[in-house]
Amino acid sequence: MRMEERGMLNEKDIDAARNRFPYCVVWTPLPLLSWLIPIIGHMGICTSTGVIRDFAGPYYVSEDNMAFGRPTKYWRLSPSKAEVSSWDGAVHQASEEYGHRMHNLCCDNCHSHVARAMNLMRYNGSHSWNMVKVWFFMILYGKYTSFTAVLKTWLPFLIVCIIVAVIIGCSVGITNK
Repeated sequence: MRMEERGMLNEKDIDAARNRFPYCVVWTPLPLLSWLIPIIGHMGICTSTGVIRDFAGPYYVSEDNMAFGRPTKYWRLSPSKAEVSSWDGAVHQASEEYGHRMHNLCCDNCHSHVARAMNLMRYNGSHSWNMVKVWFFMILYGKYTSFTAVLKTWLPFLIVCIIVAVIIGCSVGITNK
């Protein structure tokens, strides 16, 4: 029995420098949108070797080149919780299906692609994964790849907050004179 079949992976298998995240869901901020709401971003799912697949746009699922940059967070899944014999087969099938779909920012997006792969593998005995559930679990269980990744995620938001605070402060100061 292979190590990944027993679910005995460890953090050493993650190689953020090479963009290798075996058995993970990965996340990266979306320019502009994540600057305003940092918990909203772009998501992909990885194969057993760590190759990232993400629904990057209409009729296109990228391989190993996330649409909005390198992952800043990852959520390690356990291959032993998948009820199918081929993790990679489920990721491939979801990617093939989404390669024939129109991308919709609100309803059928990268999060839906990840949820489809997890449903195909019946991850954790469930076939009810959806974009909100995947997003929520990424917030709960996701780990940042580095301190720089934390900055990439949160610094633009903090800058926007400071700018807004300065503008409000200046406008209040002007009206009170």
